[in-house]
Amino acid sequence: MFARLDSPALAPLWQALHDRLSSGRQVSRVKVGPLDDGQRAALADLLGSERLPDEYTSVSLAALDELLVASVGADTREVVGALVGPLDDRAGRRARDEAERAGLWDWLERHEVVAGQPVLGDWVAVVRRSGLIGGSVARTRAELDGALRVVGRLPGTGVPLPVLAEDVLGDSHALDEGTRCAGLVLRALSVLYGVDPPGDAQQRRALWERAGVVEDELSSVVLVAGLRLGGDDVGGRVLGVCADAGQVAALTLAQVRATSFAGAPGDVWVFENPSVLAVATARFGRRCPPIVCTSGWPSSAVIAFLRGLSSAGSALRYHGDFDGEGLRIAAHVMARTGATPWRMTTADYLSASAGAGPGTAVGRVTEAPWDDALAAAMRERGMAVVEERVTTRLLDELDELDELR
Repeated sequence: MFARLDSPALAPLWQALHDRLSSGRQVSRVKVGPLDDGQRAALADLLGSERLPDEYTSVSLAALDELLVASVGADTREVVGALVGPLDDRAGRRARDEAERAGLWDWLERHEVVAGQPVLGDWVAVVRRSGLIGGSVARTRAELDGALRVVGRLPGTGVPLPVLAEDVLGDSHALDEGTRCAGLVLRALSVLYGVDPPGDAQQRRALWERAGVVEDELSSVVLVAGLRLGGDDVGGRVLGVCADAGQVAALTLAQVRATSFAGAPGDVWVFENPSVLAVATARFGRRCPPIVCTSGWPSSAVIAFLRGLSSAGSALRYHGDFDGEGLRIAAHVMARTGATPWRMTTADYLSASAGAGPGTAVGRVTEAPWDDALAAAMRERGMAVVEERVTTRLLDELDELDELR
């Protein structure tokens, strides 16, 4: 159909048209050149011009359309598509690519793991600056999804790294040294715990251990007071004996795993600091309410114990320090165990810090998922309120609740 147009002498014209029309933008004229004498003559014949065009010339698309429709019954786009190949839409493709990238970053920022622990927003920023993996949105999303699924399962319960990888990702080698997924997870953990990214194998192992991945079942411990489960297993008996004696029980991860939570109490109070536990047992003795201590960042035993209570129907009420680290620990515990905040609102912070003398600085404060105004209030006041400052007030409230029962 277009045989007479498929001339080598006209090839520069068709190629120039193909390049411009593939831009996806509005095209009215196309520049062609440099043209040799034969190509100039061929173009003049096509356009019906008595004069030869210059070595570099410009062709009107509207005029060429009119000429081609009249001579071969097809417009310029049809002719170019047939002679050179299908036209592209680079502008449209760029717009689609930009929309896909924007969708990826929006998904990442809104991911439930990131939303549950806002400090991970710093990790999101690092990931964004790194750009797409291999230039692919799909590949990047797949890698990030895997990393976030791993982060969402941490802290671990003392399982080896290959077991965690197999359980979460279906590949026991997915978190091996040097894998991209392992790098993403470790970077997220360094942000979460507020430490520098690991620089060598020893630091990487230490960070995995902190996240409960390779802890053994004996070194990971949870401190508990006043909590009776009534079971006849080791955990139940240890808890019962210690509660009756007004003492703190220390359960290992192995004991937690062997514990039945069938007799879990309705409400359990969770504190960040062991000193609160010590004051509570000294004050209440054998009538101490059910209290669990995370001892700062919770170990595998702490998370496993709290999850066991939550699964059995206990309502976990969490309180921690009002400082940057305390907010991150609180968000972590709540996201991992279903605990709810107790006396951790903006009003509680302002009340506790009112009239107090100079104290410790709040440090790096990230948003609190349970109270949109809390982080801003802490940054403005700039003073930390540690649990020890409000211990008496908190235990007074527990005493009142006990009397009302």
